[in-house]
Amino acid sequence: MKDRESLKAVIWLLMVAAILIVVARILPFENVLSDRTGDVPFSQPMPVTPPPAELGADERATIEIFEKMSPSVVFIKNAALVQFGFFSLNIQEIPQGAGSGFIWDERGHVVTNYHVIHNASKIEVVLANQTSYQAKVIGAAPDYDLAVLKINAPRELLRPLPIGSSKDLHVGQKVLAIGNPFGLDRSLTTGVISALGRTIVSMTGRKIENVIQTDAAINPGNSGGPLLDSFGRVIGINTLIFSPSGASAGVGFAMPMDTANRIVPQLIARGKITKVGLGIVLVPDNIRDGWGLEGAVILEVAPGTAADRAGLLGTKQTLFGNLVLGDIIVGLDGRRIRTNEDLISYFETERKVGDQVTVEFIRNGKREETIAVLQEL
Repeated sequence: MKDRESLKAVIWLLMVAAILIVVARILPFENVLSDRTGDVPFSQPMPVTPPPAELGADERATIEIFEKMSPSVVFIKNAALVQFGFFSLNIQEIPQGAGSGFIWDERGHVVTNYHVIHNASKIEVVLANQTSYQAKVIGAAPDYDLAVLKINAPRELLRPLPIGSSKDLHVGQKVLAIGNPFGLDRSLTTGVISALGRTIVSMTGRKIENVIQTDAAINPGNSGGPLLDSFGRVIGINTLIFSPSGASAGVGFAMPMDTANRIVPQLIARGKITKVGLGIVLVPDNIRDGWGLEGAVILEVAPGTAADRAGLLGTKQTLFGNLVLGDIIVGLDGRRIRTNEDLISYFETERKVGDQVTVEFIRNGKREETIAVLQEL
C-alpha cells in the first residue's frame, strides 16, 4: 500500500516538473516579444512615412500623358477558323494572336500592324472601357506592315491620338510606348530613342526604311501600339523587337510616323497604297551583282510610260544574241541609288503621282540626266 502511494507521489512530482519546464521555456519567449514590441500590439501595421516632396515634373508629365492618351489605345484579338480533320465538317474558331492599335479618327478607324491581323477570319477590338467591337479590315499594306480596321463604336468613345512627325527626332529623346504586352491591357513603358534610320524587313521581304530604334520595353502584344514623344504625339508605330528569347531585350523598333501618315489615308480611301514609278522593269539585283554593277539597271521600258517619255532605254539583244545593257539609274534628285530597293523605296515613301524627278543614269559609260514625271503603277 505504501509502495503504491510512493509511486503516485513520484508521478505527481514528475508531472509538476514537466509543467514547470514548459512554462520556463514559454516565458522567456514572451519576454522577448514584450521587449521587442513594448506596449504596441503585435498585429498593428507600421506607420506610413509621408513623401518628402511632390512627384517630380518628369513623373507628373509621364502620368499626365498616360492618363490622357491611353484611352485611345485598343486591344486587338485575332481568331481564325480551323477545320479539324480532312473529312470533318466541324469548323471551330480558335485564338490566333493579339496585339495593339490606336484610334485614328472619330469615324472608327483603327491603325495597327498588318502582322497582328494576318490570316484572321475574325477580329475583335477592345476599347479602354472594356467594350468589345467586331472590326472590319478597311485596307492593308503588307510591305509596310500596316493595316487599318474600322469599328462601329459611339463617337464619344473614339478619341484620336495627336499625330507627330518622325523627321525631326533625336537620339536620346524620351519616348513612351503604350500597348497590351502578353494581353496585359494598357501597359506603359518608357525609354529613349536609341538610334534612327534603321532598316527592318516586312513579312513580304520588303525593306522598311527610317525605322526608329528604342530601348522602351516592347514585348509580344505591343505590336501596332503607338510610340509617343514627351508631348503625347504619335511619332511611330511599335512593330517588333530584336530578342533571342522573344521578350524585350532593350532593342525595339517602330515604324516612322511620317511613313504611316502617308500610307494610312490611302488605305482608308482605297484599301491599298498608290504605287508610283517610271513604268520600267528592272534587272534583278542578284543578276546585276553578278555583272559587278551598282544601280538600278533597266530591263524594259513600256511604251507610253513615264520612262519612255523621259527618253530612258531598256536592255536589248542584238541579232547575234549579245546583250546591250539599258540605262543604269544611279541617282534620283541627287540621292544615290545602289539597288532596285533604293529606287522603289524612294518613290513609295517620298514621292507621289505627278512629281517631277531628276533621273541620273549611265548610258554607254557616260553619266547623263533627264526629267521624268512619275505615274501610278
